[in-house]
Amino acid sequence: MARRPAKASGSITRGSGVALGEAVFRSLCEALQAGSYRAGDRLREEEVAQRLKVSRTPVREALGRLAARGFVAPAAGRGLIVRNLDISEVLELYAMREIMEGAAARLAAEHASAPEIDALGDIEQAFVEASASNAPEMARLNRAFHEAICRAARNRYLDNASRELQDWIALLGPTTFTVAGRSATSHSEHLVIIEAIAARDGDKAEQLARAHIREALRCRLKLLQKQ
Repeated sequence: MARRPAKASGSITRGSGVALGEAVFRSLCEALQAGSYRAGDRLREEEVAQRLKVSRTPVREALGRLAARGFVAPAAGRGLIVRNLDISEVLELYAMREIMEGAAARLAAEHASAPEIDALGDIEQAFVEASASNAPEMARLNRAFHEAICRAARNRYLDNASRELQDWIALLGPTTFTVAGRSATSHSEHLVIIEAIAARDGDKAEQLARAHIREALRCRLKLLQKQ
């Protein structure tokens, strides 16, 4: 059965002050996060250029950067394919995610402003209101929740590293919110993390955030066993 063609949404907006190659690279990374590109999808310069309405030169530059980061690999014939991570890479990825999410929660407990803590509650309320059948929307809100904690941590290096980690997680395919019961347990875990941050308890916030990621890994492994 032929694979569906990968798609990137929209065209590149010029005039933003961002170099065209960088804009294409960012667009492709966003497409990975949105699930427009999945493991095994083929990327060809000419197709990406047509979809984004740019020349092939910035696309070639962006694809080279994706290859250098290990997100794509040469395909048989022409083009590149989005990589499929093996189990050892998944375990390594979640080990780093546990460390980084724990650090972010600890720092957020020290630095988050009252409006930032309120915003976490607002995101979580939207998460609760999202339909349990709409796993992609829950995944989007979950990313927003963790990104908000990372911003509240006030550490640009942690923020940058977390963004790159999210690109890798996008290669794993279906969200863990497709696992039965995960949305409910995730909500409970988010609430206690918010409470610890609001209480300025860095130790507890880190402990809870790390436990949250370990549970996410358990669900990820469940999904991988079904593939």
